[in-house]
Amino acid sequence: MNIGYDAKRAFLNNTGLGNYSRWLIKAMATYYPDNIYWLYTPKIKDNRHLGLLKSLLNTKCIEPDTKFLSSWWRTKGIVKNLKSDEIQLYHGLSHELPLGIQQSGVKSVLTVHDLIFLRFPHYYGWINRTIYKVKIKYACKAANRIVAISQKTKNDLIELLGVDAAKIEVVYQNCDRAFSLRQSDNYKTTVQKKYKLPKRFLLTVGTIEERKNLLLLVKSLQYTRGNIPLVVVGKPTPYLDQVKAFIEQHQLGNRVTFLHEVSFDELPAIYQLATIFIYPSRYEGFGIPVLEALHSGTPVIAATGSCLEEAGGPDSVYVDPDNEHDLAKKINRVWNMPALRQNMALKGFEYCHNFDDEKLAGQLMALYQNTLTHA
Repeated sequence: MNIGYDAKRAFLNNTGLGNYSRWLIKAMATYYPDNIYWLYTPKIKDNRHLGLLKSLLNTKCIEPDTKFLSSWWRTKGIVKNLKSDEIQLYHGLSHELPLGIQQSGVKSVLTVHDLIFLRFPHYYGWINRTIYKVKIKYACKAANRIVAISQKTKNDLIELLGVDAAKIEVVYQNCDRAFSLRQSDNYKTTVQKKYKLPKRFLLTVGTIEERKNLLLLVKSLQYTRGNIPLVVVGKPTPYLDQVKAFIEQHQLGNRVTFLHEVSFDELPAIYQLATIFIYPSRYEGFGIPVLEALHSGTPVIAATGSCLEEAGGPDSVYVDPDNEHDLAKKINRVWNMPALRQNMALKGFEYCHNFDDEKLAGQLMALYQNTLTHA
């Protein structure tokens, strides 16, 4: 088959939607090598992702003929390319499909990651909310099938946009395999010394924004026993000022380390050095950092209320995203019980098999074939 992908995020985004796009393209190209995978992108940036995408021998990278109208090309002009390239199925990997694809004869699949902009509109400006809603409503209507990356996202599509449940299939994602590879003791020691990490610490990873709820975790430190240290890895936003103000007011500065420039190669070592991974986010489409922690053999405490139970499985620990006392209580328990941590790590690593690349690629291929045959 000739299968096309909206590969903008794969080439240009370092996290989130970019990680999903690269993972999916690589998994499909690896486990179903007889197909040709056409990667449509308005721009190709020379970064660490380019080598991965170009190393897949059964892929072709397609750019617009001119850079001046690249956004228009991705919105509509790409349909002409899909027809001339004889694409049989086109997969929009990040909430979007080009205008006119319904009339093109090319079958389409759409991945929806989350509807946070509808569930928590105050996190977004009015203009962005409006644009997102117009795009996703059109894409959901135009798509032959929709992939939701969690059951929670499927439920939101049905509740908030009125999408027919029969049109949606839940297909989870995996994280980069680097997180399941054991880092050497020497390398972990090097990373630990470079960032002056404590011998034991709590870890949280993700953009430091209001939705990720770092303030809850910082508040919980007041009620933990033994001055437990916290390491925060993530890109700062203005929300960080609010977190730092609380830290200063409550004299917690000696217990919190912020790392804003950690390389991807160092991240697995930091996960594996951590004693507990904490993810108190109020809402996620899936919560890939939880899966990264489980692959790393690190026990997880996460927030209830969205899909994190789907990512973390039955042996992780969950807390109310508004209850710092409950979070502190559970941190104390897990921190001080080595046998519990070991059991959580072992069971969590076993749970990761639900997200094996080959299994998920098989689900996607079955969906593709079903779309071509029946949709």
